Amino acid sequence: MVNRRRPPTPVATGEPTGHVPVLLTEVLEALDAKRGGTFVDGTFGAGGYTRALLDAEPRNRVIAVDRDPDAIAAGEPLVAAAHGRLVLAPGRFGELDGIAQGLGIASADGVVLDIGVSSMQLDQAERGFSFRHDGPLDMRMERDGPSAADLVNGAPEAELADIFYHYGEERRARAVARAIVETRRRAPIATTRELADLAAGLIRAEPGGAHPATRVFQALRIAVNDELGELVRALHAAERLLGVGGRLAVVTFHSLEDRIVKQFFAARTGRTPGASRHVPSAGSGSKPSLAAVTRGPVTASDAEVAANPRSRSAKLRVAERTDAPLPPPLESVLALAELPATAEKGRGRR
Repeated sequence: MVNRRRPPTPVATGEPTGHVPVLLTEVLEALDAKRGGTFVDGTFGAGGYTRALLDAEPRNRVIAVDRDPDAIAAGEPLVAAAHGRLVLAPGRFGELDGIAQGLGIASADGVVLDIGVSSMQLDQAERGFSFRHDGPLDMRMERDGPSAADLVNGAPEAELADIFYHYGEERRARAVARAIVETRRRAPIATTRELADLAAGLIRAEPGGAHPATRVFQALRIAVNDELGELVRALHAAERLLGVGGRLAVVTFHSLEDRIVKQFFAARTGRTPGASRHVPSAGSGSKPSLAAVTRGPVTASDAEVAANPRSRSAKLRVAERTDAPLPPPLESVLALAELPATAEKGRGRR
């Protein structure tokens, strides 16, 4: 079992960083990083996991992937400090197997994915990810393609309601979508503050709870960056890249992400959610391609939550690649990343 209580492993490679990766000790232990090998960090961000993997064992090599050009640029000092043991590759983690193989890496000993937006992106007002800082309504991780402002000001009311309801689990999805359409008739919604104020006027704030606009912003960010689709593709890509005995560690921060990872692992380990661990899932006629390393999600200790509140909602799931042949993609999991077909009729929203 993964140890949940030890303090984070100190890291020294490269320059220090203010970003604190969640469940760092648990991720390193789950990946067995001290054995030495080639690892892929599919969500480089500020380099927390990459730095720790490099420091865990002098023989470790890391391929770090990120779709954000700012993260790639900021990671260059770490590349220099790693003296050839780190390759920083721009791209999406849904393509991590192709990226690694393009660099001559046929298989990996471990893959780590930290899903969602990084604290760096949230802290930069000009990136438009956060309602806490007024800035342009952008939210594009790659700084390319349609922005959140394009979606808010151009999408039909029904589509916006679907996005808020299914990607943000926002109960007032229809009311928010209707207000957006009414507002944009007068003038486009251009800033994060405008959208946050609009949402706050319609969604009741719970005492001690999150900001009323939290779920609206989450939903837009997921839609703009196709985050759930990328997660599904990344799980399949990691499965393709891992060698026998290689491990996949995934850290999620909300139920939509965790549901995808949970169902993917359940299917690939021969289990269905809620089924006995002694009984394989129905219809599984071949050896599972993954074996569970953690029993259920690993969560942060009280001490880590106190030191890093972002870790409060984090869940870590880990699985190990078996020697079974690679199975076909999971259509049931692919469907979890898409808006329901019934959404156009306005079902489930109010």
